[in-house]
Amino acid sequence: MKPKIKICGLRDPENIREVLALQPDYIGFIFYPASKRYVGTSLDDRWITQLKGAVKTAVLVDADEQEAQAIVDQFGFQAVQLHGSESPGYCGRLRSAGVTVIKAFGIDETFSWNRLADYEDVVDYYLFDTQSPQHGGTGKRFDWTLLQGYPFPKPFFLSGGISAGNIREALEIDDDRLYALDLNSKFETTPGIKDIALLKQTLQTINDE
Repeated sequence: MKPKIKICGLRDPENIREVLALQPDYIGFIFYPASKRYVGTSLDDRWITQLKGAVKTAVLVDADEQEAQAIVDQFGFQAVQLHGSESPGYCGRLRSAGVTVIKAFGIDETFSWNRLADYEDVVDYYLFDTQSPQHGGTGKRFDWTLLQGYPFPKPFFLSGGISAGNIREALEIDDDRLYALDLNSKFETTPGIKDIALLKQTLQTINDE
């Protein structure tokens, strides 16, 4: 089964309309002020609320729980992607409020998969990204062979440096738990503005596989 597609780091209304026309499964909006793709005040909450056709996802880093819930409610998000040190309890409470929870982890050769054990019952998906101090957005991929050590049944998103040049390699990962591919910085003209032609070409490559 082909993985689902998430296009992340959106913040321009016209660009978002063009992205949605490509029919991705998920779209992501970053609410982390240190990110080059931070939404800030560039998008109207009522406009985001009415968007249809993809699961709208708020990307957060160590946001206060009340702030996280307020963002979900204000913008009508159906999912949250948590990139900080959010506790299992934090994740479980958000999930109990009816939002899909994606917990992100930065992966490198020193990462212990045991860290995931306490999250198994409180999140819907994991997201495996390249380990970095800035919580993602590096455009660099980690060693995907490390996924062979992943011991749990929960499905995951793959992120970190996925590009048009390595998309076929990502599709060749032989793991039924690979739920979705997260496309971001390698598909941009500038931070937060997606290259629609490149995305269209890449999605065609995925469909042809």
